[in-house]
Formats: sequence, structure tokens, C-alpha cells
Amino acid sequence: MTRISLRSTALIAGALALAACHKAPPPAPPPAPAPAPAPDNSAAEARARAAARADSIARADAARRDAAAREDAARRAREAAAAAARATIGTAIYFDLDKDALRDDARQALDAKIPLLKEQAALHIRIDGNADDRGSDEYNLALGQRRSATAKRYLEAQGIEASRIEVVSFGKEHPACKDESEPCWQQNRRDGFTITSGAGAGGGSNH
Repeated sequence: MTRISLRSTALIAGALALAACHKAPPPAPPPAPAPAPAPDNSAAEARARAAARADSIARADAARRDAAAREDAARRAREAAAAAARATIGTAIYFDLDKDALRDDARQALDAKIPLLKEQAALHIRIDGNADDRGSDEYNLALGQRRSATAKRYLEAQGIEASRIEVVSFGKEHPACKDESEPCWQQNRRDGFTITSGAGAGGGSNH
């Protein structure tokens, strides 16, 4: 009995050992997942490039419009300044009856012309003396000549070259007003000023 038990125990142990030797190995771990493909950003990049190009074109167009606006504003300013200068040069001065002396308002008008004449040395002007229709033609021609010469002397005294100033007399031949009244006669007792050469030539006549 003991022998059988020992034999049985030995057989069982051997079977267990053999079974252990033939036991299946553990399963291999699953393979790592393949990396995800990189996203295709070509369309987004193309849109970004197109947007950047459009923005660059828009900025360039805006810059051109701004430059054109500035140039136009500068041109308008130059034209306005030239028109103002012609108006100032062309402002007439007035005299009392039978007088050729400068009144205070005439001096102020002449003083306004002087800086422009000095700044624009190419300007040449004509001063035409005028009278109202009372008195003879000869008297009024002489009076008109004295009036234009008086204005010329004043400008010369302020540094304007005599060669730039021509004087004439129209006497009573170019009235600004034809009514027989003192307000009208006052308008005719005047010196007119015309730019004869240089910038704005032909402008500023006050006949």
C-alpha cells in the first residue's frame, strides 16, 4: 500500500511537471497603433496667402488714394493762395475829389500788396489812374496820372523796383460806375492794379 501511494504520488508529480513544461506561453502584446496622418493644411495656407495678398493690395490702394488726396489738397491750396494774391494785388485804392494824396485806407491796401510783390519778384504790375467824369478830359488825364504816380512812389519807397511798375492814366474813360452821384463818383476816383507779367499775369484789373 505504501509503495502504491508513493508510486502514485510520483506519477502525479511527474504529470504536473510535464504539464507545466507544455503550458502555452502568454499572448504577445498587441502592436502599437500606427501614427495618425498629418492634417492637410494646404487649403488653409492658400487662403491665408490670398488674404494677405488682398490686404497688401488694399493697403497699397489706400496709400495711393491718400497720396492723391494730399496732392489734390496741396494743389487746391496753391490755387487758393494764387487767387488770394491776385485779389490782393488787384485791390483798387480810392482818392478824394480832385486829390492825388493817399488816404489811410489806400496806404493799408498798398501795404497788403508789398509782401506779395517782394515774395514774387517776377511780378510786374500796371497802375492805372482814374477820375470821375467831372472836369475836362485833359484835367482828368493829368489827375489820373498823378494818382497812379503817387501809388508807384509809395511802393518804390517800400522797396519795390520801379522797373516792375508801369503807370498810365485813363482819366474818366473807364468809369466803374455811371450814376451821377457821389457814391458812384467815389468809385471812379481810383487807382486800378493789373498784373502784367509773372504769376497770374492779366489778373487783378480794377477798371
